[in-house]
Amino acid sequence: MSLQPFHLAIPVYDVPLARQFYRDIFNLEEGRSAETWVDFNFYGHQLVIHHHPKTVDQEKATTNPVDGHDVPVPHFGIVLTWEQWEALAQRLKAHNIKFLIEPYVRFKGLVGEQATMFLLDPCGNALEFKAFKDMGQLFAK
Repeated sequence: MSLQPFHLAIPVYDVPLARQFYRDIFNLEEGRSAETWVDFNFYGHQLVIHHHPKTVDQEKATTNPVDGHDVPVPHFGIVLTWEQWEALAQRLKAHNIKFLIEPYVRFKGLVGEQATMFLLDPCGNALEFKAFKDMGQLFAK
């Protein structure tokens, strides 16, 4: 089955700072842009940053407990291959990114075992990047 790319637009209160973060830290290719928004190729999906005043979620994220960690809500991200996830974790560490949840393997030895990490962009949007050694576990119960 071939997946269609998703489109996600997120609020950022500092477009130049967010643009630099997504372009330089994640090495995302830029698409169309204007003064108040920028399209990015987010691993084959369309991520758009849009200028918007700071939101309540960006001021202080709500969290839910998952596997002994406080997971920020809302958040977004992408499921990578294991190798991509490991490379991204190293890249983020090399850029001295502060993690909300450091890269680790969650649910070790259980259904849904996955590598995960959480961080904030410079405008307070929470991101999660994860990977499964067995992609068949993605929707396992």
